[in-house]
Amino acid sequence: MAEQNTRLGIILMVLTTLVFAVQDGISRHLAENYNVMMVVMVRFWAFAIFVSILAMRSGGGIRQAVRTRHPFIQIARGLILVFEICVMVVAFTRLGLIESHAVFTAYPLLVAALSGPVLGEKVGWRRWTAIGIGFIGVLIILQPGSGVFSVWALLPFASALLFALYGLLTRYVARRDAASVSFFWTGVVGAIGMTPFGLAHWTWMTPTDWMWMGTLCITAIVGHGLLIKAYDVAEASAVQPFAYLQLVWIAALGFLLFDETLRPNVALGAVIVTAAGVFTLWREQVRARQSSRPSALP
Repeated sequence: MAEQNTRLGIILMVLTTLVFAVQDGISRHLAENYNVMMVVMVRFWAFAIFVSILAMRSGGGIRQAVRTRHPFIQIARGLILVFEICVMVVAFTRLGLIESHAVFTAYPLLVAALSGPVLGEKVGWRRWTAIGIGFIGVLIILQPGSGVFSVWALLPFASALLFALYGLLTRYVARRDAASVSFFWTGVVGAIGMTPFGLAHWTWMTPTDWMWMGTLCITAIVGHGLLIKAYDVAEASAVQPFAYLQLVWIAALGFLLFDETLRPNVALGAVIVTAAGVFTLWREQVRARQSSRPSALP
């Protein structure tokens, strides 16, 4: 593992959020002109090639990357992730980047809420309080019962729920599978699972949009590479809060390129959800340090 360098890790995480924001902006542009499943399929083809190259360059090669103790869960992870991305891209086209991401920021709260039933982890009253406050923020964004509420607003929440489940299953398989194994299965299963649906909606793109598609694939690869490096050089607890900066980049893209607006309720709700999420991440790290501390001798 690389030497710990928190400053470099934070810089890499900030760059990661910027690259992923650009990726989402391109995804919205392409999904407004082509079928979402085709766009996601091509993106996962590039992802599968990327993880395969990484596996071939590793010590054990492809054979080592395929070896998993949880084949069915690994397949489920890949399918859940590719479905989650499809749902989120549809949300981009229906709600816009800003509102979709404002709701999606609830996913750390969903991870905390589901960690008990899925992983058997204990969630204390402080985190449950933060989860409750965060969901109040989601309700402020969605405004259920008001004249502006749209059923499409549930899409980013469904995406956040799927991503939380994907994250929990990733944590579960990490008990026995290496991260490189999970990474390989994610890319390959996603590509295989998406291919029949994407090909069924195949449409030839214009030369310009093929360039955008290539850029989308590059941003996906670069973004994941930066994320891996960020976690490699610094502790997750130090860099994870900076992932929320993606909201800032998304807002800028929404304003400048897609003529989106930031409604006051969305801004307020996003602040509440983000604060609750950061607190939940912090409490999780506190509990992890406490549990790793040796108990005092009687």
